[in-house]
Amino acid sequence: MNSKLLEDYLSEFQGAEASMPFGPEALVYKVVGKMFALVSQKEETPRVTLKCKPADGEVLTAQYESIQPGYYMNKRHWITITLKDEISKEMVEDLARDSYALVVSKLTKRDKEALAKQA
Repeated sequence: MNSKLLEDYLSEFQGAEASMPFGPEALVYKVVGKMFALVSQKEETPRVTLKCKPADGEVLTAQYESIQPGYYMNKRHWITITLKDEISKEMVEDLARDSYALVVSKLTKRDKEALAKQA
């Protein structure tokens, strides 16, 4: 999966907003101001950093060479995936969807209601 396809996919999530708060090297995706994905921009082999449950992160980093603990993030709660052939497009999409869902699940009731109205 290339970064353009991933960025298009991430943009489809309800309430998703993209910005570059850390500079031109990282495109950050947020929902209601909370980050759920970070896509590297100026790398030969792009990477995406996603939120995950700690137990899932441990299994994934042990099982796949392309998945490492979150780069510059809390390594228990984030994973960084190098977008090369080892990880399928479907798996990256599933992990991105899980990251989004995990962040949304932690939103306040008020923020969840506001997000629902954006539909």
